Amino acid sequence: MGLRPVDLARRAGVSTQLVRNYEAAGILPPAPRSDTGYRQYGPEHLSALLTYRALAPGFGAETATEIMRAVLTGDEALAYRLVDAAHAALHEQRLATDAASEALGAMAAEYVEESPVTGPSLLVGELAHRLGVRTSALRVWEAAGLLAPTREPGTKYRRYGPEQVRDARVIHMLRQGRYYFEQIKPVIDGLRRTGSTEALREAIAERRAAHDRQTKAMLHGAALLHELITEEQGSPAGSARSGRGQ
Repeated sequence: MGLRPVDLARRAGVSTQLVRNYEAAGILPPAPRSDTGYRQYGPEHLSALLTYRALAPGFGAETATEIMRAVLTGDEALAYRLVDAAHAALHEQRLATDAASEALGAMAAEYVEESPVTGPSLLVGELAHRLGVRTSALRVWEAAGLLAPTREPGTKYRRYGPEQVRDARVIHMLRQGRYYFEQIKPVIDGLRRTGSTEALREAIAERRAAHDRQTKAMLHGAALLHELITEEQGSPAGSARSGRGQ
C-alpha cells in the first residue's frame, strides 16, 4: 500500500511538513523515493507516526523521539530503558508531591497561628541563600505578584520581612513541585487573607490528577509501542536491524 505524505498527515492530524520533519529526525523509517523523486510511504511509516504521536503526550517529545530512534535502529534494549526511566521519573514526581503536601500543610499552619510571625528581615541575597535559589528567582516571583518586599530608604535595597520570608518558603516549595504562578497565586492569597488551605488542597489535587493523566498517556503510548516493536521484529527490515545491533 503506497501512502503519500498527505495521507500520513491526515491520519495523524498533523501537517505534511511535520511528517517530513519526523522522518528527518529519525522518528519514521527512511522513505524510499520514486523515479520522480517523491517519497513513498507504507504501513510501517504510518505505524511509526501514530506510535510517536501516542508516546509524546506521556513521555515528552524528546524521550519519545529517543525511543523511536532506538526501536527503528534495532536497539530494543535502549527503548526499554528509556521507558523504564520515564516511569521512574514520574514515580519520583509523585513522591515529591506527597512530601510537598505534608510540608506545605505544616507551613500553612503558620498562617493561622495567633502569635505574629517573627524573624529577621533579609536582603534579597540572604533570602535567596536561605532558600537555595538565585536572586533572579525572587525578582521573578515579585514581578508575578507573589512577593512584595519593602525597600530600604536611600539604598532602595529589597527587604523581606518575616511574613515575606514565610511566603517565599511556600512559593519555593510549590515551584519545586512544578506548580505554575497562576496556581500559586490563589494559594498564597488565600493563606494571607484567611489562612484558608482550600486553594492549596486544590493545587495539590490537580498535581496528583496530572500525574494520573500522564500515567494513562504513557500506558496508551506503550501499547502502540509494543505493537510497533512486534511488527519490527516480524519484518525483514526489522530483523536485519536487530541482527546488526547484536
